[in-house]
Order: sequence, then C-alpha cells, then structure tokens
Amino acid sequence: MDKKYTIEDLRNVMKKLLGENGCPWDKAQTHSSLKQYFIEETYEVIDAINKNDSVNLCEELGDVLFQIIFHSELAEKENLFSFEDVTDAITRKMIQRHPHVFSDPTPNAKKEDINLKWDSIKKAEKGYKSNMEIIKSVPVSLPALIRSEKTISKAEKTNTEHIDFDSLVEENLKFSSMLKSANHMNKTEKMSFIGNFLMNLSKISHFLQINAEFSLTNALETYINNLEDIETAKITAGGTFEDTDSEDIKA
Repeated sequence: MDKKYTIEDLRNVMKKLLGENGCPWDKAQTHSSLKQYFIEETYEVIDAINKNDSVNLCEELGDVLFQIIFHSELAEKENLFSFEDVTDAITRKMIQRHPHVFSDPTPNAKKEDINLKWDSIKKAEKGYKSNMEIIKSVPVSLPALIRSEKTISKAEKTNTEHIDFDSLVEENLKFSSMLKSANHMNKTEKMSFIGNFLMNLSKISHFLQINAEFSLTNALETYINNLEDIETAKITAGGTFEDTDSEDIKA
C-alpha cells in the first residue's frame, strides 16, 4: 500500500515552499493576496457537494486545508500565531460550545435547546454588550444574500425584529405593483428599489426556512439548462447557435 501523507507532511511542504530556496510565487504571497483563492476553493467544495462528487470533494477539501496551512505558516513567520494555535483555538471552542457532549452529557438533547445554548455561549465568548453588536458581527465580506440571511436570523433571535409573513407578502405585492414605474426611476432610485425588493424576498425566504442563496443557485442552473435546450434544439433543426434570439429565450 502506498504511503499516506499526513498533516505534518503537508506543513513541511509549505515550509519548504516558503523557505530560502522555495517557490518565488508562494514567497510573494500575503494574507490579503490569498483571499481570492480561499474564496474560490471554498466555492469549489460547495460545487462538489452539490454534484455529489466525493472524489472531487476530497480534492477540494485538500485545497481548502492547504490554504489554512498557507495562512498559518505566513502568520507564524510574522510571529502572529501558529498552526498549533489555530487547532488549539478551534478545539477549545468546540468543547466549550458542546457542554451537552463534553462537560455535562445530556442524552437525547433537543436540537432547539442545543441551538439556544450555543447562541448563549457564543454571546458570552464574544462579550457582546448589545443586540446591535450581535447583528453587526455578520461579516460584511459575505455575499449579499448570505449576509442578509444571517443578519435577519440574528435580528429575529435577539427579538430586534419580528418576522410576520403576512406583512412580508403585502410588502412584496407593493414592490411588484411598482415594477412598471421602475424604468422611470434614476439609477440611485432603481438600486434602492431593487435592493429593498430583494431584502424583502430574503426575509420571506428566511420565514419559509429556505436558503435564498441555494434557491437562486438552483434557479440559475435551471435558466442555463433552458438556454442549452433552446440552443440544442436550434442546432438539431439545422441552424447554428447564432440563430438563437431573445424570443426563443423567453419561450
């Protein structure tokens, strides 16, 4: 059986890449320059999960792990923290946030009670002094749909906002009735209108317990598949992909 490399082997590879005779590209990287790669690798993990592709998932998780090792090694060189600090911190956090497993075993604990306890422990850890601190803790760098969902969830949990479905539906109908006049708005007004419309839909999605980001992703895939079907039909009928027009797409 072939030798299996370990996490220590991966760390040694990273150290060599960043060493005196290492890779010039790797040695030129910073935490900031690596951001885009971390995001890309994370989304490739999601893509593998969506496709139920375990082989690719294994590979992509490795790419994410490499990014973690990369950042940790850069931080150690700057005397900020080490990979051991990263693993120590997350291990302590998970033990502290799961008292029903580690410190006070609770057989058949209810999911709802566990979630409440988790939020309480997290609030104590972070030292939040107000509900707005909790709400503003959602990272600004998240994609807007994901950020809106997490922000709405925190607003509801802190009782900062009460989500009423009937009111959301009424608001959605108002936005829909304004669509005809939207084209006469200036750019700033259009952005505000579309933003508020999307925010209301995000609240509806949250109330229905549907992930808005995944919903849009699924709809986008359906849209692409429809375009592909139209193009395929055109080519099968003896045309070319250039023959597809907007009316075909609308159909």
